[in-house]
Order: sequence, then structure tokens, then C-alpha cells
Amino acid sequence: MRTPTRLLLAAALTFALAAAGAPSAGATEWRSWDEGIQKARAQKRPMVVDVYTDWCGWCKRMDADVYARKDVSEYLAARFVSVKLNAESSQTVHWDDRPMTSRSLAGNFKVTGYPTTVFLNAQGERLANVPGYIPADRFLLLLRYIGDGDMDRGVKWDDFVARQPKAK
Repeated sequence: MRTPTRLLLAAALTFALAAAGAPSAGATEWRSWDEGIQKARAQKRPMVVDVYTDWCGWCKRMDADVYARKDVSEYLAARFVSVKLNAESSQTVHWDDRPMTSRSLAGNFKVTGYPTTVFLNAQGERLANVPGYIPADRFLLLLRYIGDGDMDRGVKWDDFVARQPKAK
């Protein structure tokens, strides 16, 4: 192998390895349950809880297609505290000053399928569960509905959606 080819191959390999290990440019910053609930209360921000399992293909797709998107991750960072909760974990978390497993907490939120996105207000009270994979554009719309306060003001979802500009 000629030297320029080796250099090119080495550079390509280095780039590929660096890209594989680096978080995506728009990657969402996730917190643990205990850290997230404390931060939400302190900052008076709502929470987005991504309830997942390790084996769930649609959960992985949400991570890759939705949470990694720059506009989604930036909106989450600006308006929400983002938490990952493994619905099958026996890790101890604290809810209302009671220790329980992540699995039990997911059950308390009435999660029955994966992924499920749970929205909580800053005090940790459940606002909504949204089961299943949500395409990024729809998810961003949902984030804005809650994050901009339309849900709190009593605006109906269908009215909120009807007011949105149509995509070209």
C-alpha cells in the first residue's frame, strides 16, 4: 500500500472512530430520575421522562431520530428537564421521599408499553403519558404545546395544532 493511501485510510479510520464515540451534535442531555426531579423543582421546569427498556427497538429509534435532532434537543434544553427511566431496572429511585425501583416508578406512571414519554410539571405531577414512537416533527409540536404553556392555559390540542403554520 502506498503511503498516501495509508494516510488517507488512517485519517478515515480515525474520523470514523471519533464519530462513533462522540455524542451527536443535537444530543439531548439526560439526567437520572433523582437528579432530574430535584432540578425540575429547583428550576420550576416541567420534565420529559423517556421510559424505555434496553431491548426496545422503537426506544432506540426515538433516541436516534428524535432526541438526537438539534431542534428537539435545543427545545428540551431550553424548556424542560430530560430524564431517562429504564422501566425494567431495579435501580433505587426516590418518589415523594419514598425509595422504590425504576420499574415500580414506571408502574406508578401507568406505563404499559415502550417507549412512553411521560410529561410532569415542575412539582413532579403527571400531566400526560404519550405511548409509542413519535416522529420528530410531531414530538416537537407536543413539546411546544406543553413547554410554551398552551396546555396549562387550557388550549385544546386540536386547536393548538390547527394554529400551527403548515409545512411547505
